[in-house]
Amino acid sequence: MEHTVPNRMHPLLAIAAFSLTLVSLVGAASILGLLPNSQAKGSVSPDMAAPTTQISQPLTAQAQPQQPEPQPRQVVEHRTVVHHTYAPVRQASRDDDQPRVVQAPVQRAPAPQNSAVGIGLGAVVGGLLGNQVGDGRGRTLATIAGAMGGAYAGNEIAKRNQQQQ
Repeated sequence: MEHTVPNRMHPLLAIAAFSLTLVSLVGAASILGLLPNSQAKGSVSPDMAAPTTQISQPLTAQAQPQQPEPQPRQVVEHRTVVHHTYAPVRQASRDDDQPRVVQAPVQRAPAPQNSAVGIGLGAVVGGLLGNQVGDGRGRTLATIAGAMGGAYAGNEIAKRNQQQQ
């Protein structure tokens, strides 16, 4: 009687592989700037920043000078600075009695944002195309690579469509 070894992957191993892949993709998307940044502003109350304790000292005949209490830590808020580009200023010559002529600032279109629909559709199409390549583990790797490439391409196509509108 021959003993055959099943050629199946344990479900927990498959879940671990999937979660590792998902975390890696989210990390890569964050590094590439495809995920939105947090706009949260943290603040710490002065009571929580530097707790103080009072220690009673024995009375002595000579009064000791009081030391100033330490100042609580201050929270530093970082702000984003936006530099606007303006058209060059045209000035009249000093001989003329005319005032300076200043042109209105140049209005620029807002930068296109990442599109979740473009990323999703691109990933699906890229995954389907990648699934048509190879056999076994090669097919799995081609599917993952196709999904990643499709997500990037779908996002870029959606950005171009936003610019044209």
